[in-house]
Amino acid sequence: MRDTRPVLDDSVVLIDGPWRHRFVDANGIRFHVAEQGTGPLILLLHGFPEFWWTWHRQMPALAGAGYRVAAVDLRGYGASDKPPRGYDAYTMASDVIGLIRALGERDAVVVGHDLGGLLGFAAAGFHPRSVRRLVVLSSAHPLRQRAALAVDPRGQLAASRHILKFQLPRFEHVVTRDDAAMVASLMSHWAGPQWRGTPEFDAYVRACRDAIQLPQAAFCALEAYRWALRTALRVAGRRFVRLLQEPLKVPTLQLHGSRDTCILPRTAQGSGRYVTANYEWRLLRGVGHFPQLEAPDTVTSEILRWCKE
Repeated sequence: MRDTRPVLDDSVVLIDGPWRHRFVDANGIRFHVAEQGTGPLILLLHGFPEFWWTWHRQMPALAGAGYRVAAVDLRGYGASDKPPRGYDAYTMASDVIGLIRALGERDAVVVGHDLGGLLGFAAAGFHPRSVRRLVVLSSAHPLRQRAALAVDPRGQLAASRHILKFQLPRFEHVVTRDDAAMVASLMSHWAGPQWRGTPEFDAYVRACRDAIQLPQAAFCALEAYRWALRTALRVAGRRFVRLLQEPLKVPTLQLHGSRDTCILPRTAQGSGRYVTANYEWRLLRGVGHFPQLEAPDTVTSEILRWCKE
């Protein structure tokens, strides 16, 4: 049967609120940013399969506390450009730094969730002068995650089996099939039990299902994960590992849900060994893979505390 659903456009992610939507050019492409407040910059990076909207519970509070908050759609997501290439960690980390510059700042507090957390680690490692402080949610240092996939086959490797599927050609069509049913399934599996099935959860999953069905969005989202495995044994992959072996000199706070089934707590907790600056780890009891939505007040207060220290 022919699919007669209308093709979605960027308007599905330009959600109204106390923020303003703008587009900025950085690192050769155009990014969509939702921005609110004035003051020192806090740059918010989302994960897979999301978009800037994942931070809507934090933005008003952070702006009200005297910060300029910018929640970005990463390269290939939401209303940002979706070029056919550029999904390697080097380019996407440079995107982060380019965005800070494009927003008129020399540095920023970077807050990243999931893929955004991994990019936060990379950006802080490659460009430490541009990242004032780092907050990572539901993610692990890239070298720690790489090691866990190798030494924890029944744990992190099993939890990452979706990434193995992402390597298949044209798998983006599986992701968007049946109104992006796979996105709903993954998010339901990863979410904490107290949030899963609530009206807020259902509404958020609906928004993410729409966003991943934007033209080319699913393909672009999978390309970052394909690069990670394709280059693991190549020169680019070895160079990436070598660069990240330099200890991180940016003060780093890690927040992680105890019920996270995507990035296991034991995987993420080992990230501290790669940080020589001030480092804190906090486990959020009963929370799954989406702390910014499952425990929004706690996450907001922790970000503010880390910004002010």
